[in-house]
Amino acid sequence: MVKRRIGVKPESQQPSGYNVALWLVWGGYPLTKGDTAMNQTPNYIKSLLLPSTKSPQGRKVWSIDLEQVWLPFFLATNAMSDTAIPSDALGCPIRLAFDKDGSVRFGKNGRPVTRVAKPLSQSVSLVRENFVATLKNYAEGVATDCQKDYALQVELAQKAGLPIAEYDREAISKAIQLQIEQAVAQAEAHEPTPEPTPEPVPTPKVKKELVTA
Repeated sequence: MVKRRIGVKPESQQPSGYNVALWLVWGGYPLTKGDTAMNQTPNYIKSLLLPSTKSPQGRKVWSIDLEQVWLPFFLATNAMSDTAIPSDALGCPIRLAFDKDGSVRFGKNGRPVTRVAKPLSQSVSLVRENFVATLKNYAEGVATDCQKDYALQVELAQKAGLPIAEYDREAISKAIQLQIEQAVAQAEAHEPTPEPTPEPVPTPKVKKELVTA
Protein backbone atom coordinates (compact mmCIF):
# COMPACT_ATOMS: atom_id res chain seq x y z
CA MET A 1 0.00 0.00 0.00
CA VAL A 2 2.64 2.50 1.03
CA LYS A 3 5.95 2.60 -0.80
CA ARG A 4 8.98 4.34 0.64
CA ARG A 5 10.97 6.28 -1.92
CA ILE A 6 14.61 5.59 -2.58
CA GLY A 7 16.63 8.76 -2.87
CA VAL A 8 14.38 11.57 -1.64
CA LYS A 9 14.97 15.00 -3.11
CA PRO A 10 16.47 17.72 -0.90
CA GLU A 11 13.91 19.57 1.19
CA SER A 12 14.46 22.78 -0.77
CA GLN A 13 13.30 21.02 -3.95
CA GLN A 14 10.15 19.55 -2.48
CA PRO A 15 6.71 21.19 -2.79
CA SER A 16 5.18 23.04 0.14
CA GLY A 17 3.94 20.69 2.84
CA TYR A 18 5.91 17.75 1.46
CA ASN A 19 7.52 16.82 4.76
CA VAL A 20 4.16 16.85 6.50
CA ALA A 21 2.82 14.47 3.87
CA LEU A 22 5.75 12.14 4.46
CA TRP A 23 5.09 12.27 8.18
CA LEU A 24 1.47 11.22 7.58
CA VAL A 25 2.09 8.35 5.17
CA TRP A 26 5.37 7.10 6.63
CA GLY A 27 5.09 8.12 10.27
CA GLY A 28 7.80 9.39 12.57
CA TYR A 29 8.06 13.00 11.49
CA PRO A 30 11.41 14.14 12.89
CA LEU A 31 11.27 15.95 16.20
CA THR A 32 14.58 17.15 17.51
CA LYS A 33 15.28 17.99 21.13
CA GLY A 34 16.12 21.51 20.06
CA ASP A 35 12.53 22.02 18.90
CA THR A 36 11.17 21.52 22.40
CA ALA A 37 14.14 22.55 24.51
CA MET A 38 14.12 26.01 22.89
CA ASN A 39 10.31 26.28 23.16
CA GLN A 40 9.99 26.24 19.39
CA THR A 41 6.88 24.37 18.33
CA PRO A 42 7.38 22.61 14.98
CA ASN A 43 5.45 24.15 12.11
CA TYR A 44 3.64 20.90 11.36
CA ILE A 45 2.15 20.98 14.87
CA LYS A 46 1.23 24.67 14.57
CA SER A 47 -0.54 23.97 11.29
CA LEU A 48 -2.80 21.45 13.03
CA LEU A 49 -4.00 24.12 15.45
CA LEU A 50 -4.92 26.79 12.90
CA PRO A 51 -8.68 27.38 12.50
CA SER A 52 -10.26 26.66 9.15
CA THR A 53 -13.24 28.54 7.72
CA LYS A 54 -14.08 25.79 5.24
CA SER A 55 -16.84 23.36 6.11
CA PRO A 56 -16.79 20.64 3.43
CA GLN A 57 -19.71 18.26 3.28
CA GLY A 58 -19.74 14.80 1.80
CA ARG A 59 -18.68 11.26 2.52
CA LYS A 60 -16.30 11.27 5.43
CA VAL A 61 -13.57 8.82 6.33
CA TRP A 62 -12.18 9.24 9.83
CA SER A 63 -14.47 12.31 10.07
CA ILE A 64 -12.57 13.95 7.19
CA ASP A 65 -14.13 14.68 3.80
CA LEU A 66 -13.20 12.04 1.26
CA GLU A 67 -13.59 14.02 -1.94
CA GLN A 68 -12.07 17.31 -0.83
CA VAL A 69 -9.29 16.04 1.46
CA TRP A 70 -8.35 12.39 1.14
CA LEU A 71 -8.54 12.03 -2.62
CA PRO A 72 -6.40 15.11 -3.42
CA PHE A 73 -3.95 14.10 -0.71
CA PHE A 74 -3.47 10.54 -1.95
CA LEU A 75 -3.37 11.67 -5.59
CA ALA A 76 -0.53 13.94 -4.55
CA THR A 77 1.30 11.20 -2.63
CA ASN A 78 0.90 8.86 -5.62
CA ALA A 79 2.26 11.58 -7.91
CA MET A 80 5.31 11.89 -5.67
CA SER A 81 5.68 8.08 -5.59
CA ASP A 82 5.27 8.08 -1.82
CA THR A 83 2.24 5.78 -2.07
CA ALA A 84 1.09 3.27 -4.65
CA ILE A 85 -2.67 3.30 -4.18
CA PRO A 86 -4.39 1.61 -7.16
CA SER A 87 -5.91 4.07 -9.62
CA ASP A 88 -9.30 2.35 -9.52
CA ALA A 89 -9.50 2.98 -5.78
CA LEU A 90 -8.91 6.70 -6.36
CA GLY A 91 -11.13 6.81 -9.45
CA CYS A 92 -14.08 5.08 -7.79
CA PRO A 93 -13.58 5.44 -4.04
CA ILE A 94 -17.21 4.67 -3.10
CA ARG A 95 -18.35 1.14 -3.92
CA LEU A 96 -21.57 -0.79 -3.53
CA ALA A 97 -21.60 -3.33 -0.73
CA PHE A 98 -22.62 -6.85 -1.71
CA ASP A 99 -23.88 -9.78 0.31
CA LYS A 100 -22.21 -13.18 0.19
CA ASP A 101 -24.60 -14.36 -2.52
CA GLY A 102 -23.53 -11.47 -4.75
CA SER A 103 -26.69 -9.43 -4.34
CA VAL A 104 -26.61 -5.73 -3.55
CA ARG A 105 -26.83 -5.06 0.17
CA PHE A 106 -29.60 -2.77 1.35
CA GLY A 107 -29.91 -1.10 4.72
CA LYS A 108 -32.95 -1.03 6.99
CA ASN A 109 -33.93 2.31 5.45
CA GLY A 110 -34.20 0.66 2.04
CA ARG A 111 -31.14 2.39 0.62
CA PRO A 112 -28.18 0.53 -0.88
CA VAL A 113 -25.17 0.22 1.41
CA THR A 114 -21.91 1.73 0.19
CA ARG A 115 -18.33 1.31 1.37
CA VAL A 116 -14.98 2.97 0.78
CA ALA A 117 -12.58 1.09 -1.49
CA LYS A 118 -10.37 -1.12 0.66
CA PRO A 119 -6.97 0.22 -0.52
CA LEU A 120 -8.16 3.74 0.23
CA SER A 121 -9.57 2.90 3.66
CA GLN A 122 -6.35 1.07 4.53
CA SER A 123 -4.30 4.11 3.56
CA VAL A 124 -6.49 6.33 5.73
CA SER A 125 -6.01 3.91 8.65
CA LEU A 126 -2.26 4.14 8.16
CA VAL A 127 -2.37 7.93 8.23
CA ARG A 128 -4.50 7.83 11.36
CA GLU A 129 -2.09 5.49 13.14
CA ASN A 130 0.89 7.66 12.18
CA PHE A 131 -0.99 10.79 13.21
CA VAL A 132 -1.82 9.40 16.65
CA ALA A 133 1.71 8.11 17.15
CA THR A 134 3.23 11.47 16.19
CA LEU A 135 0.97 13.40 18.55
CA LYS A 136 1.91 11.06 21.39
CA ASN A 137 5.61 11.33 20.57
CA TYR A 138 5.39 15.12 20.47
CA ALA A 139 3.61 15.28 23.83
CA GLU A 140 6.14 12.92 25.40
CA GLY A 141 9.01 14.94 23.95
CA VAL A 142 7.70 18.20 25.39
CA ALA A 143 6.96 16.59 28.76
CA THR A 144 10.53 15.29 28.86
CA ASP A 145 12.45 18.29 27.52
CA CYS A 146 10.28 21.00 29.11
CA GLN A 147 9.28 19.35 32.35
CA LYS A 148 8.63 22.53 34.35
CA ASP A 149 6.53 24.16 31.63
CA TYR A 150 4.55 20.98 31.05
CA ALA A 151 3.99 20.43 34.77
CA LEU A 152 2.80 24.02 35.09
CA GLN A 153 0.24 23.49 32.32
CA VAL A 154 -1.02 20.34 34.05
CA GLU A 155 -1.39 22.20 37.34
CA LEU A 156 -3.16 25.16 35.72
CA ALA A 157 -5.52 22.85 33.84
CA GLN A 158 -6.44 20.90 36.96
CA LYS A 159 -7.09 24.03 39.02
CA ALA A 160 -9.16 25.64 36.27
CA GLY A 161 -11.16 22.51 35.57
CA LEU A 162 -11.93 21.56 39.18
CA PRO A 163 -14.67 24.20 39.81
CA ILE A 164 -16.38 23.29 36.55
CA ALA A 165 -16.31 19.58 37.38
CA GLU A 166 -17.72 20.23 40.85
CA TYR A 167 -20.47 22.43 39.43
CA ASP A 168 -21.40 19.73 36.94
CA ARG A 169 -21.51 17.09 39.67
CA GLU A 170 -23.83 19.22 41.78
CA ALA A 171 -26.00 20.03 38.77
CA ILE A 172 -26.40 16.39 37.73
CA SER A 173 -27.11 15.37 41.33
CA LYS A 174 -29.89 17.97 41.60
CA ALA A 175 -31.27 16.98 38.21
CA ILE A 176 -31.43 13.29 39.16
CA GLN A 177 -33.11 14.12 42.48
CA LEU A 178 -35.66 16.27 40.65
CA GLN A 179 -36.42 13.45 38.22
CA ILE A 180 -36.95 11.05 41.13
CA GLU A 181 -39.34 13.45 42.83
CA GLN A 182 -41.27 14.01 39.59
CA ALA A 183 -41.52 10.28 38.96
CA VAL A 184 -42.83 9.68 42.49
CA ALA A 185 -45.36 12.50 42.13
CA GLN A 186 -46.61 11.12 38.80
CA ALA A 187 -46.91 7.63 40.24
CA GLU A 188 -48.93 8.92 43.18
CA ALA A 189 -51.16 10.99 40.88
CA HIS A 190 -52.01 7.97 38.73
CA GLU A 191 -52.47 5.60 41.65
CA PRO A 192 -56.21 4.67 41.86
CA THR A 193 -58.01 5.85 44.99
CA PRO A 194 -59.35 2.86 46.91
CA GLU A 195 -63.16 2.81 47.11
CA PRO A 196 -64.63 2.82 50.64
CA THR A 197 -65.84 -0.56 51.81
CA PRO A 198 -69.64 -0.47 52.19
CA GLU A 199 -70.96 -1.27 55.61
CA PRO A 200 -72.95 -4.51 55.79
CA VAL A 201 -76.73 -4.04 55.77
CA PRO A 202 -78.35 -5.82 58.70
CA THR A 203 -80.82 -8.51 57.68
CA PRO A 204 -84.32 -7.81 59.12
CA LYS A 205 -85.63 -10.47 61.41
CA VAL A 206 -88.93 -12.04 60.29
CA LYS A 207 -91.35 -12.98 63.00
CA LYS A 208 -92.69 -16.50 62.65
CA GLU A 209 -96.48 -16.84 63.21
CA LEU A 210 -97.92 -20.02 64.62
CA VAL A 211 -100.74 -21.50 62.53
CA THR A 212 -103.39 -23.33 64.59
CA ALA A 213 -105.65 -26.00 63.14
